[in-house]
Amino acid sequence: MIDIKLIRTNPDKIKADAKKRNYDADKTVDDILTIDAKRREITADVESMRAEQNVASKKIPQIKKSGGDASELMAHMKSISSKVKEEAAELNKIKEQQKTLLLSLPNMPDDDVQAGGKENNKPLHYYKEKPKFEGFKPRDHVELCESLHMIDYKRGAKLAGAGSWIYCGMGARLEWALINFFIDEHIRDGYELVLVPHMLKYECGYTAGQFPKFTDEDYWIANPTSNDKKFLLPTAETALVNLHRDEILSEDELPKKYISYTPCYRREAGSYRSEERGMIRGHQFNKVEMFQYTTPENSDAAFKELVGKAERLVQELGLHYRLSKLAAGDCSFSMARTYDIEVWIPSMGIYKEVSSASNAREYQARRGNIKYRGKDGKLHYVNTLNASGLATSRVLPAIVEQYQNADGSVTVPEVLRKYVGTDIIKP
Repeated sequence: MIDIKLIRTNPDKIKADAKKRNYDADKTVDDILTIDAKRREITADVESMRAEQNVASKKIPQIKKSGGDASELMAHMKSISSKVKEEAAELNKIKEQQKTLLLSLPNMPDDDVQAGGKENNKPLHYYKEKPKFEGFKPRDHVELCESLHMIDYKRGAKLAGAGSWIYCGMGARLEWALINFFIDEHIRDGYELVLVPHMLKYECGYTAGQFPKFTDEDYWIANPTSNDKKFLLPTAETALVNLHRDEILSEDELPKKYISYTPCYRREAGSYRSEERGMIRGHQFNKVEMFQYTTPENSDAAFKELVGKAERLVQELGLHYRLSKLAAGDCSFSMARTYDIEVWIPSMGIYKEVSSASNAREYQARRGNIKYRGKDGKLHYVNTLNASGLATSRVLPAIVEQYQNADGSVTVPEVLRKYVGTDIIKP
């Protein structure tokens, strides 16, 4: 959520930053300011009347005690009380209107973030050369995974419909190896492993910035015997950002660094174009997520750390990838900046994202009321950051395609061999 004080003092910047996202917030900002002026006027009026009530509540007993007639003052106070009640109700209504409008505003992109949509995303650098296949025609990951009995797409669709698959044999072992490798690397770097619930309350999506705007993009679970309703987490970030909701941390506790492994559940997946065959796009996939709470002063350094950690994982796997800085319109609703790590999928001839590292600044913390007490004794909002470390559903296809051999086998990246138990996955 954007600070209402910033909207009051610099509404033109809020409007301009929204336009960088291809989002027209002009009317919303104007409406917020109109409502805010009315809210402050009514608030002042209510406070004035309550002050008058306080004075009268002391004066009336004194008049009665001295034998005077307080009936006129009491009648006036009765009228004031009725008016306070009416204006307080109006004030609550206005506050809700203002809150709804504030929630509809996306985060402000950082000043150095390019305006526009994904067409303005900028590759920052590349790692390794694209793999070359000498003397044979490379296969795609679907064919390879089926021939090596690593993935069962048909039975996955039979169990759960399009966009689902089953890891089997060496595919299951390779998937589990990736998860173990990622977790081991993060723990070594000082991150705390937490395993979070997969079914979350509405407040979690609200704090993350996904609700109320994107409630239709998640899977919801309703209890038929009660009013209990929860959603399946689309990413562990949605849980991790809520760990310290409505808490006041101390500056000495920061940064807090967490990782979590979860499946991720996405309704919006499923267009299944030709470039999204196999595991590239699905309704459920595995991911290890990194998350940090930090001070605003250390926010940029934390972002650099998260990007570097995610890049290092892909580098240790020996995969060709590129790092891209997203334009404002391609950053998610809650994020001020995002860098994507995109691996090369040879059969598709395109790069696919395996990690998004993002900085929400204080946007999520304001929604979740997450503060810290600084060394100055004052309360400040934390900054929240996240990065995939990594999502496996595109890493595994990239490994299979980039490490394939002429005989249809796949060489296992060296860092995974101790987990998988073999150097080569053979037909």
